[in-house]
Amino acid sequence: MTGSGIEGLYNFRDTGGMPLQGGGVTRSGVLFRSDALASLTPSGLDALAATDIGVIVDFRTPSERTVAPDRIPASRPIRVIELPILQGAMADMAQQLVPNGSSPAAQATPASFEVPTLGDLYTGMLEQSATAFVQVARLIAASNDASPSAVLVHCTAGKDRTGLTTALMLDAAGVERAAVVDDYAISQENLAGPWADAMIHMVTSYGVELTPALRALVTGTPPEAIEQALTWVDDRDGNSAGYLRSAGLTADELSMLRARLAA
Repeated sequence: MTGSGIEGLYNFRDTGGMPLQGGGVTRSGVLFRSDALASLTPSGLDALAATDIGVIVDFRTPSERTVAPDRIPASRPIRVIELPILQGAMADMAQQLVPNGSSPAAQATPASFEVPTLGDLYTGMLEQSATAFVQVARLIAASNDASPSAVLVHCTAGKDRTGLTTALMLDAAGVERAAVVDDYAISQENLAGPWADAMIHMVTSYGVELTPALRALVTGTPPEAIEQALTWVDDRDGNSAGYLRSAGLTADELSMLRARLAA
């Protein structure tokens, strides 16, 4: 996994160079992951346009996209696909802490809403959003080297919806499990500082008390969270490939996914 230093992005990286269970590494320039593209600078837009990315998958909800619309390079065609996954939308979850019609500062308390663990959040995504994950797998499988068609997946932070999706794709492709977990976990370090501070400010602006559990939910990527999700997949379907197959990915599509991601 390699970061790019694209100006305006905190959590962007190429998933190339990750060790495969059978030897070798994942290919660079096939699958990228990121936080939202709303803060791309002109230099960042040029840098993004210079990559092989031809498809951008946005997991954010309509309200998230309205508040912070992506900035997309205009210098060449890039296909944008909206696949909203509600779980992981922090603004929406923060609003659940506040009773309807109430003053946020006056009403929100830790007792009014049970803050989920990240692991539980991810298993909920796995239960409810399998079709979205399969669509991403198909987009990667359909990419090629003849024209820019690499896939970039992102949400707001690039850590939860994006982190789970990326973990599934890499795990299904045969990346060593420890490397999958490490790629997920590095997001907390990438987001620390200005991004995390701004997100915490947004959540607490609703009058929500910032408990350790809420801080972990908003800014954390503890290894045990993605390990819980992958264990859930292993227990139910044998592995991530089995999970995707159970949700409709064909054997040929799985083979193409692996061929695209393996160097």
